[in-house]
Amino acid sequence: MLSPGVAEPPAKAVAVSGQIALFLDFDGTLVEIAPSPEDVRIDRRLPEALDALRQRLGGALALVSGRPVALLDKMMAPYRFDAAGLHGAQIRLGSEDAPVAAPAEALHAALRAMVRFANSNVGVIIEDKRQSIALHWRLAPALADEALALMEGLAAEIGPTMRLQRGKAVAELVPASASKGGAITWLMQQDAYAGRTPVFVGDDVTDEDGFAAVNAASGLSIRIGDGQTCARHRLASPTALRQVLLAAADGGDLTLETFLQN
Repeated sequence: MLSPGVAEPPAKAVAVSGQIALFLDFDGTLVEIAPSPEDVRIDRRLPEALDALRQRLGGALALVSGRPVALLDKMMAPYRFDAAGLHGAQIRLGSEDAPVAAPAEALHAALRAMVRFANSNVGVIIEDKRQSIALHWRLAPALADEALALMEGLAAEIGPTMRLQRGKAVAELVPASASKGGAITWLMQQDAYAGRTPVFVGDDVTDEDGFAAVNAASGLSIRIGDGQTCARHRLASPTALRQVLLAAADGGDLTLETFLQN
């Protein structure tokens, strides 16, 4: 059952920075939610700060997002981080380009239906990520029920190969096998991450399986903002998280306690 996310004692003793594996969502976590995906703006101090923290953590830092890895690379340039994009459908470990599989054939018909809906309704935005497709209605909130019904119908037509991922004023068709929790679990088995305490920070229902995976590993799950969640701790806003990360990169230590004190 989802809990209100009231702070609890950490599952393990406070760890030094070298014992943490840090996983960070992007939209609504590292950056504020924008009216459309293209309107997102990043604090230009952040990529360099994350690179400093990655080095301090022995490489155990990854971005875990619904965005494609290529977009994350563009936003974080000139740095490239380990990343799980498209809700875990795309994983890049190291600095090489992330593999991009061909889109599922079933998505083509779904895309055409989504385009017809968007063309008929001002403010509806389609985000085609090739392996997944998102429909945004943040600029047209009155269409929420109609948009969600469309996406539920398309998911039912496609069948078990794809699933419907809901978020804040968005619904997305994603590969059924993909999840942020699965991506985090896989990364925690890799050399740079193994044996560390996972910390995952996210802001949306799309992050809940990531929180659950971290909770199961006796890690630290942190939700940005309010809302029902299985995360065990909270930070008020992306600004609050950036303050934590920038301060740690500027010479402070990065421990479990660092997050719990804010």
